[in-house]
Amino acid sequence: MGRAFFNKFKITVGVCVKNGAAVIDKAIHSIMDQSFPHELMEVIFVDDGSDDNTLSVIQSYIPKLDMRVKLFHHKWKGLGASRNVVVDNAAGKYIIWVDADMTLSKDFVAKQLAFMEKNPRAGIGKGQYGLCAQDSLVGDLENIEFVAGHIKRREKADSVPLGTGGSIYRVEAIRQIGGFDPKNTGSGEDVDAERRIQLGGWLLMATSAIFYERRRGTWRSLWNEYYWFGKGSANLVKKNRQVIEPYRLWPPVVLAIELSRVVLAYKLTCRKIVFLLPIHYIFKRVAWFIGFARTILIAKNGNKNQVKVRETYL
Repeated sequence: MGRAFFNKFKITVGVCVKNGAAVIDKAIHSIMDQSFPHELMEVIFVDDGSDDNTLSVIQSYIPKLDMRVKLFHHKWKGLGASRNVVVDNAAGKYIIWVDADMTLSKDFVAKQLAFMEKNPRAGIGKGQYGLCAQDSLVGDLENIEFVAGHIKRREKADSVPLGTGGSIYRVEAIRQIGGFDPKNTGSGEDVDAERRIQLGGWLLMATSAIFYERRRGTWRSLWNEYYWFGKGSANLVKKNRQVIEPYRLWPPVVLAIELSRVVLAYKLTCRKIVFLLPIHYIFKRVAWFIGFARTILIAKNGNKNQVKVRETYL
């Protein structure tokens, strides 16, 4: 690939999705509405074996996109392999990761690019979660908790997992470490990549660019999501790719952290539902812990019978 071609595209937008037909249209519209020059952007869609009509929804939008588009579709391989399809085919200097349940503020791409250009040692720049209307109490609580939590996190972006959604990756940094781990078929591919990028001498930073996420709408779906996250964390610990700090799981510490978020959340929203945040947080952390503990025990006992959760990359 020639240098002139590489320089033509400043931004590659990577959308890895599985079973996101119900929400991906809004994500695509937010990409189409970006203020950044579209001739300097490309979009790479990767459909990781969806069994709904995600692929046809994406295909219906391709003629409407006035930017370069690449579409890949394969049988299920997992997030690590799917993200590598974007990394391997990106013509941009940077990759902005957009999940199917995300929408971007109109200047999101422009702000992310400007930040990375001003911070040449930044390997990853995480955007800022924005408050947005949800369809349920569960969704509202999850959205508020992420917004409040991220405000506190921005002070130490280099010490906590950022997540790919809403992040901009320097292509040089992710390629330097060999991309994502293709053996990582569940969650945690982002935590693994972040750790290796940081060990490669790059900085993990937070930006002011705002994006929005549609959150899980039921307690069951929230439980399944965090159970899945717990499994992913356990698999990273087994590979020595993540260090779990036990004190963060100690109930008094958990309660103190969440109470501080309640105060901040009330200042942000003036909504009384924020006083339910400790219950909401404990609920999802229990799900995470059970997923984590079961995966560790299964690995020790050699038992392959695991609880299966229908995956959606949202």
